[in-house]
Amino acid sequence: MVFRYAVGGFGVVVLAFGGLLLVREPEPWRIAVWSAAGVLVHDGLIAPLIIGVGALCAAAGPRLRGVPRAALVVAGSLTLIALPPLLRPGGVANASVLPLDYPRNWLLAMAVIGVLTAGYVGACAWGRRRAARRR
Repeated sequence: MVFRYAVGGFGVVVLAFGGLLLVREPEPWRIAVWSAAGVLVHDGLIAPLIIGVGALCAAAGPRLRGVPRAALVVAGSLTLIALPPLLRPGGVANASVLPLDYPRNWLLAMAVIGVLTAGYVGACAWGRRRAARRR
């Protein structure tokens, strides 16, 4: 129980420090908007999508339930990490700041996640059909 209070107290201290840093910013409303947008994207888009896919995959059996949801969690996390370069306005003055083609690389990463997920699900389904034929 003492550990829980220590962790909770540490969280309150970190929260207060973050609030202090936010208040010291010249335009704190921009950070507040980004924070609120992150919550809205998660609660309004990512979480319902994962829950919906999980509900659809429930009929596939317990072996495959977690695979599509895990792929969506990875894709959603990667998307949230990649949002600042993806949403940047136009080019940058210094080409070395963001030197790569981030939208293309993000799309490639999403394609790899989708192909690997579909391949794993397909291999599992093929294996189950093959095992059923042997019986």
